Amino acid sequence: MDELTVSTYTQGADHFAQEWLAQPEPTDMYALLEEFFVPGGSTADIGCGAGRDTAWLNAHGFPTLGYDASQGLIEQARLRYPSLSFRTAALPELEGVASRAFDNVLCETVLMHLPVQQIARACARLMDLVRPGGVLYLSWRVTEGGSVRDVYDRLYTSFDASVVGSSLAGQSVLWEKESVSGSSGKRVHRMIVRRVAASGD
Repeated sequence: MDELTVSTYTQGADHFAQEWLAQPEPTDMYALLEEFFVPGGSTADIGCGAGRDTAWLNAHGFPTLGYDASQGLIEQARLRYPSLSFRTAALPELEGVASRAFDNVLCETVLMHLPVQQIARACARLMDLVRPGGVLYLSWRVTEGGSVRDVYDRLYTSFDASVVGSSLAGQSVLWEKESVSGSSGKRVHRMIVRRVAASGD
């Protein structure tokens, strides 16, 4: 992850948590998760932020662990949802998160905070978390032109979707679309991918 972005989220964790929780629920995303995720499957929310989506998943039959690179956001998530489990882990390595441990993995609008040279590796690592037959939901905010930092110094990397597609070659793309998020109002690219069982799985 971009270190300045993680630092920004940690230092302003309460501000960002309140901002996200004030946004409308991402009902468009939730509908996709209900359609494609393995029902009742163990789930990881990578980049869980203040925990809103982790809480929704748990409440809708997907037992979920939340992970985020920002210790400050993890603390906000634990404060708001004390009965749920949240842990610190950062892309692309996700140290401490076991391979093939989950039926479902959610990574909502996180990739654009990584330097471009880390994106393919991060996508491959996310797929590595998924059991054969399981599902990865992956999205990122689309940045036109070159990479930029916003007024908070958060990195928004500009990259082509083919970088993600190439890193997931050999898996089954169930759904892919670029559209405006019903929650943030920002343009996002979404992919839903099933892990194909290979020899030895």
